[in-house]
Amino acid sequence: MPLTIPVSIVTGFLGAGKSTLLNRILKDPAMKDTAVIINEFGEVGIDHMLVETSDDSVIELANGCLCCTIRGELVDTLAMLVEGVQTGRIATLKRVVIETTGLADPAPVMQAVIGNPVIAQNFVLDGVVTLVDAVNGLSTLDRHSEALRQAAVADQIVLSKMTLASADQVAALKTRLQAINPRATMVDGDSADAARAAILANGLYDPDTKIPDVGQWLQADADHDHDDHHHHGHHGHHHHHEHHHDVTRHGDTIRSFSIVHDEPIDPMALEMFVDLLRSAHGPKLLRMKAIVHLKDNPDRPLVLHGVQEIFHTPVRMKAWPEGAERKTRMVMITDGLEEAFVRELFDAFTGRPQIDRADRQGLENNPLAVPGMKF
Repeated sequence: MPLTIPVSIVTGFLGAGKSTLLNRILKDPAMKDTAVIINEFGEVGIDHMLVETSDDSVIELANGCLCCTIRGELVDTLAMLVEGVQTGRIATLKRVVIETTGLADPAPVMQAVIGNPVIAQNFVLDGVVTLVDAVNGLSTLDRHSEALRQAAVADQIVLSKMTLASADQVAALKTRLQAINPRATMVDGDSADAARAAILANGLYDPDTKIPDVGQWLQADADHDHDDHHHHGHHGHHHHHEHHHDVTRHGDTIRSFSIVHDEPIDPMALEMFVDLLRSAHGPKLLRMKAIVHLKDNPDRPLVLHGVQEIFHTPVRMKAWPEGAERKTRMVMITDGLEEAFVRELFDAFTGRPQIDRADRQGLENNPLAVPGMKF
């Protein structure tokens, strides 16, 4: 029987403090039965804990955590953990935390979790926590595209070294991060909240329901809903732009925006839109999260989550979250992909009959269609 284990990714540029954060979180009793995948054991100080058992691949800590190094591909390490649970070598596994290297683009790590069919059967991506150095963060964001992407795809941003930074530095950094990623929650890395295991739970997986916590998504989106909305309709379908943030200085091309559509969408239209977007423009789609109101079963919304051209298998919820409006909400984080283009593409499938000939050909010749991607 497949497991369903949430995976949290901890990322951040070199020197941001990932090891320090993990070291603090490991002390939380709630981390029991969690596996922490790190690049090398020495990068996380675990000497303060009694190591109860150890073999060539896994170290078991006194508090019930497991630490293991990446052996070969990340997929192999995750498969090793599944095998350990299935054979009884690992008694219980409730969560996996993956620490990326400081120079890593987090997209391949996310894709390893949601894109491999075997891994996706047993693991579900529960979010990304990105650390940003409050002292050097602005210069790092300006100089390194990896740092920009790490911040852009984060569900939660932890600001480290806050006590070493001036008030002006912190204010400028928060403004910059807000422009890059308006939906991420920002946390003081020195606070008690940053030392709790709860910081790893970001709403993409709810252990009580085994599906995403869509209510958390909807609230995050509503928190950034501005008064400058504009509405327009096509053939009785209405959708509006909720908000967008462009990051264009120093050559940055990262954008964050959302699409809200009021009327139920035909499943075929959604499938064609998503397939074309990811097959023709996937490298520019850093991340997409969506709750979709479909015509074929309007009482059960569909949840979509993708990273570039790789999408997790769509999930049908049993019902809409309590108090939530029955509307489609799509959150896009793109790099070099204009909001107007995505919006017009969405219009073409949900509102207007015409579609660009080149894009239609790209859809018909789509080599990336995933079996089971039906909505």
